[in-house]
Amino acid sequence: MSFLRAENLTGGYGGPPILNGCTIEVDRGRIAVIVGPNGAGKSTAMKAVLGMLRLTSGRVMLDGRDITALPPQARIRAGMGFVPQTENVFPTLTVFENLQMGALLRKDAIGDTLDEIFALFPILADKRHQPAGQLSGGQRQQLAVGRALMTRPSVLLLDEPTAGVSPNVMDELFDKITRIAAQGLAVLMVEQNAAGALEIADTGFVLVQGANRFTGTGRELLADPDTRRSFLGGRA
Repeated sequence: MSFLRAENLTGGYGGPPILNGCTIEVDRGRIAVIVGPNGAGKSTAMKAVLGMLRLTSGRVMLDGRDITALPPQARIRAGMGFVPQTENVFPTLTVFENLQMGALLRKDAIGDTLDEIFALFPILADKRHQPAGQLSGGQRQQLAVGRALMTRPSVLLLDEPTAGVSPNVMDELFDKITRIAAQGLAVLMVEQNAAGALEIADTGFVLVQGANRFTGTGRELLADPDTRRSFLGGRA
């Protein structure tokens, strides 16, 4: 079984279900990407993994442990780090203070983790005393990822990490995400830029109406004519 496995997820927000039996999984050191058309349930699946959605059926397993009944805060303590798409930094706090906020649940010294994050994102070290509200969009996204890493997670959940950034910044963020996974974290990402995300993905899950439509390696999905025609804007 994969390090993180969310299987047969069914549920929604009180009305008709948005998720209809989808299964998402990722191992440590790997990147899994959830893609699909608008309204497919991609971000909803991410919220279900984090415990922000009431499931009517299905379960979430982390390192062999059933965590389906745990609330989000307990899942973060169990090893999940989460970067939401919006409102993911405190704009009035400095870069350094934002990173400190990410470590609130920790009881140990955080200096080594700070050093690792500054090495991964040098711009954050340069701007450590600058309010987060003065950062560019790409710099804010780096800070949001850095803040999530301050919890020392085993799984990193990213909801649209490249939304609203330039192509150059997008490529840089994808490179950083690849480096994070190479350090042994399991990375699960929802991404509208399907083609770019699948380039770095070990596994891709294409959702349609909350159910799995296609699953394969990133390269397999990029090369598949049906996937390209239906979801990546390509031709068969």
